[in-house]
Amino acid sequence: MPEEVNQAGHDPHFFDFDLDLGIRTQVVQKLESSPLLPLTKSAGPEASGIYALYFKKDQPVYIGKASKGTTKSKRTLRARLAEHVGKICRRQNIALDDMRCRYLTFASEWWVFAAEFALITHYRPEWNESGFGSKVPGVGRPGTHRVSPWDKLFPKR
Repeated sequence: MPEEVNQAGHDPHFFDFDLDLGIRTQVVQKLESSPLLPLTKSAGPEASGIYALYFKKDQPVYIGKASKGTTKSKRTLRARLAEHVGKICRRQNIALDDMRCRYLTFASEWWVFAAEFALITHYRPEWNESGFGSKVPGVGRPGTHRVSPWDKLFPKR
């Protein structure tokens, strides 16, 4: 009886479907074919989805999500993008006119999480994990006086 080998390249009959790659390929293609819009308080619909922010570049600097059905905040894309508008307007070294955005909506809340993960994995945007988003690691903890990389680049006015 032949020994079973379950590793790609060793068994010509073995196939391991890469679902992550399939999702990533499709969501990147769809995002990149969507219109690049100015970032404004009225950008985006009152729906769940993912978004990409662009700052003077063709590559996203931040990828985020808004999931009104599965998160505590119940925020929509419009609400989430408006939060970013407010944050940017209160900062130095950055102007709202330098910002653009793209977004996608989904029929299923589950796809919002999968698409955000796929886009972050693909683009590795510089503002994700920089302190730009809603959660700044370490801030607010006793004894922590951490200043995020984003706050160093764009201090409060």
